[in-house]
Amino acid sequence: MAQSMSFFFLIGLLAFAPLCFSAKTSGGSLYPQYYYRSCPKAQEIVKSVVAKSVAKEARMAASLLRLHFHDCFVKGCDASLLLDSSRGIVTEKRSNPNRNSARGFEVIDEIKSALEKECPQTVSCADILALAARDSTVLAGGPNWEVPLGRRDSRSASLSGSNNDIPSPNNTFNTILTKFKRQGLGLVDLVALSGSHTIGNSRCTSFRQRLYNQSGNSQPDSTLDQSYAAQLHNRCPRSGGDQNLFFLDFVSPTKFDNSYFKNLLASKGLLNSDQVLITKSQASLALVKQYAENNALFFEHFAKSMVKMGNISPLTGSTGEIRKNCRKMN
Repeated sequence: MAQSMSFFFLIGLLAFAPLCFSAKTSGGSLYPQYYYRSCPKAQEIVKSVVAKSVAKEARMAASLLRLHFHDCFVKGCDASLLLDSSRGIVTEKRSNPNRNSARGFEVIDEIKSALEKECPQTVSCADILALAARDSTVLAGGPNWEVPLGRRDSRSASLSGSNNDIPSPNNTFNTILTKFKRQGLGLVDLVALSGSHTIGNSRCTSFRQRLYNQSGNSQPDSTLDQSYAAQLHNRCPRSGGDQNLFFLDFVSPTKFDNSYFKNLLASKGLLNSDQVLITKSQASLALVKQYAENNALFFEHFAKSMVKMGNISPLTGSTGEIRKNCRKMN
């Protein structure tokens, strides 16, 4: 997918307030039953296409989950990420976080095509992203949750927003936390959503700086387990191999579970943005330990944080549009 996710000074505050699945927005509300009358088979159709795609390629689950994250952190959950470049629009797909990295667009296209046949111009691309992220998580063995629906699609994109607002693998802990705060998300959301790295891959170029010092010597980051670093050296050289893929969670790379957090405690987090969760904040370290010990707690917090993230500045009511093709405006 996917990366990181004044806030919570006491561990006693780690429990979430009761989760409400109807999110109030400036133009109306999001709620799970939004398409019950207008397109009753909508969720069934999304799930069917996602299941077929993940069965064909297990990695697709992480890719679809990541698309939702990268969409919501730029201008809100409005499917701006899906727009191709056209007159007046420079696609977010060209941004540093997405270029040669974001994938799964053809799956979204297939879902949209099926929905247009079933109920023309009814289900938004933004809602497709939210549903596909949930279904991907469940198919990988993760938690289930009701997805509030009713988002509409943006008529614009923001390349600069994509470059600046999405957390980077090399960002400091404080920078990542600040980017989450801008979206109305907190420390629990950051740590829980980082747990999405229990599935999926990362490119060599995203973590090479952890393997070599500035002079290019094979001296890994002191927070990285030496034996693990030695394994990574084999396919992530000092130069070249930028696109070589590595599991974010080498223990259970296609299973959505809490082994990601166990890896962090063993100094085997692949990305710098992963490892800083235990080296730069006592509060985030405490959460990592809790999730490593309690898979159910991780699942509970992850589901709630996904709903919270999906509620970032959605377009509702008469704002935006329902695209016929997710790649272009009507």
